[in-house]
Order: sequence, then C-alpha cells, then structure tokens
Amino acid sequence: MKSAAASAPGFHSVAIVIVTYNAESTIEWVLDRVPSTFSRSVGAILVSDDASKDDTVGRAQCWAEAHPEVPVTVVKQIKNRGYGGNQKFCYQWAIRLGFEQVVMIHGDGQYAPELAMAMVTPLIDGKAEAVFGSRMMTRGGARLGGMPMYKFLGNRLLTFCQNLASGLHLTEWHSGYRAYSTSVLRKLAFDSMADGFEFDTQIILGVKDAGGRFVEIPIPTYYGDEKCHVNGMQYAADVLVDVVKYRSRRALGTSTESYANAA
Repeated sequence: MKSAAASAPGFHSVAIVIVTYNAESTIEWVLDRVPSTFSRSVGAILVSDDASKDDTVGRAQCWAEAHPEVPVTVVKQIKNRGYGGNQKFCYQWAIRLGFEQVVMIHGDGQYAPELAMAMVTPLIDGKAEAVFGSRMMTRGGARLGGMPMYKFLGNRLLTFCQNLASGLHLTEWHSGYRAYSTSVLRKLAFDSMADGFEFDTQIILGVKDAGGRFVEIPIPTYYGDEKCHVNGMQYAADVLVDVVKYRSRRALGTSTESYANAA
C-alpha cells in the first residue's frame, strides 16, 4: 500500500473500499469520479476484485500507477468470495490496518462515488456508526433514475417488512452504498453472516444489536448496462427469513444466532 503520510487531518482515518466483479469497463471511471481532494487525503483506497474473469485488476493497477498521489491498493481474490464475502474481507482489512471509518463503493458505478465524503462525514462527526445512501429519500427519484417498477415495489415492500420485524425505521434496506465506523464493525460476528447478497441485511441487524446508530443520506439512482447478479426471488426470501429469525430471537429474549458478538 502506498504511503498515506500526506493525508489531510480528518480523512487519514478513512478507508475507501471498492468491491468489484468483472468491472474492467467501469473501474477507472469509478476511481476518476471520487473527488480528488478526498481520494488524495484518505488513508487508503482498496480495490478488492472478487476473482473477476476480465481485466478489472489490470485496469485498476494502471489507474493507480497513473495517480501516484492516491493511496491505492489492488487485491485480486484467489477464488470468488461472493458479494458478502468480499465485503467481509474489505472490512476486516480496514480493521486490521487501524482505520476508523470505511466507506464501500461499487466498481460498476451504480452508486455515486462523488458522495463518498458525504457518506463518512456523519461517522467522523460522531453522529452515527452506520451511514446508508438511500435512493428512496427523494420522492420519485428512484423511478426517474431508471429503477424498474418491479424492483421499486419490491424494495418498498421488503423495506416495510424488515422495518416492522426489526424495529428500525430505514427508508431503504437494499442500497449497496454503505459506510461504517470500525468501532462497530469490530463487534460483529462476521463468521455467522452469509457470503451472498443477504449479507447486507445481516450486517444491519448486527449493527443494531451492537448498539450502532444509523443515518441515511439521499443518493441519486442510476441504472446502466451493468449485469445484475442477484436472483430477486431468492434474495427476497433470504432477507425475510433473516428478519423473521431476528424478530423471533428478540421476542424470546435469547442472543442465539446473533450477528453481533456483544448482543
């Protein structure tokens, strides 16, 4: 990893992690879109490639070589860890290296890299331990951004059910734009969480059990030509099972099957 000695006060404690899979056509574009004043001042940027079959890693390395002022580390996983497994690797990497805040960006550009600094600001200010970018906070924004109607309705229905079961009041559970304080990540039982897409639900439940506070900020919706790797029906079933189990556990007053070590 390149030296972060020149990092500006306030952001040297931040790690940006970019999860990628077959993103050779977008990874340089995504890195370009992170505001340079932010990317040059963070402690590190990790590009974690989930065993892509294309040249995502080569493109990311070329970008890093062309921008020596940005502290970029590129890692290619030996085997595919899954969406959740790749996140686990990134968060554990940030914890191990002593970062205090971590913000996740997707390598396909679906979530605006321009807002990465806004995502971590509530963490730095001590207002939250988890910050989520929500596409549902701006009325009509998701549909104007190209979210298909069936996904919009599914998102709203699942979010309603998950809020009801968990006692949270999030506007969206299904955004992949996330930022966390490592203080709360250290309390999570990652080994008990899935390696698939339901990880995003499980980590919310873990943060809640660990006493973490949540903040949401509005983000734009973008649907491009990227290929969706999510089986929608299976995903819906998996996340509903997770929150039903969580509600049952809380009702019974037991800490079994918790996603937080301190629950």
